[in-house]
Amino acid sequence: MFAIYNNGSVGFRSTADNLYNLKNVDKPSEVVFKPEEGFIQDFSNTQKENEHNRNIDQTAINKYKKMANIDISEPVYHIQDIMTRDCVTVDNKSTILEAYDLLKENKVSQLPVVSFARKIIGLIDKKIILNLIMDDIQDSEDIIHKKIDDIYLPELITVDPVSDIRRVAKVMIDFKLHAIPVVDEDDILLGIVSKTDIIKAISSLPRLQLWS
Repeated sequence: MFAIYNNGSVGFRSTADNLYNLKNVDKPSEVVFKPEEGFIQDFSNTQKENEHNRNIDQTAINKYKKMANIDISEPVYHIQDIMTRDCVTVDNKSTILEAYDLLKENKVSQLPVVSFARKIIGLIDKKIILNLIMDDIQDSEDIIHKKIDDIYLPELITVDPVSDIRRVAKVMIDFKLHAIPVVDEDDILLGIVSKTDIIKAISSLPRLQLWS
C-alpha cells in the first residue's frame, strides 16, 4: 500500500497499480515559501529541466516495466524487513539551516520532515535548500533561518511496512525516488528505505528477485 502526502495531508492511499494511474505524481511539485511569509518563488525552469530528463529516461523505464513481472511463487519479503528504523529526521519547526546541518553531519542525502509524534510531513534535501537560496541569493541569510514549516514541500510518496520489497523497488525506479519513507496507518514514520537498502536486500535475502 502506497500513499501520497502533501505537506502532511494525505491525498492518496491505495495500491501500486492505482499509483501509476495518477498523472500528477510523475511531475515535480514546486518548492515555495508559504504566502503568509511574503515569499512566492517560482521554480518552473527547474520543472522544465526535470521534464526533459524524464523524457530522455522514459524509454529505459518502459523497458524495465516489461521486465518487472513479479513471480508470485517466490517468497514475499516485506519492506519492514530491510528498512532503516532509527532514521535521522528533522522537525518541521526547525530552520532550513538546521536541516542542512543535519544532512551534512549525518552524511545522508535527504531527511524525513516530521511534526509532533513523528507524523510525516515530507522530505527535504540539499537540492531543495539550494534552489531556495539561489532563487533569492541576496536574501540567502534570511532564507536559511526560515522554518521548514514555512515551505510548501514537494508531494511525498510513502509505503506501509508490509509492502512487497519488489513492488517498492519498482515504484522507486519508475518515480526516480532515492528513498521512500515507511509509515503506518496513522501517518507515523516507522523508518525509511533507500536504494542502498534495496541493493543489500538483493545480495543477502535468499531467492529475492526484482524481476523474472
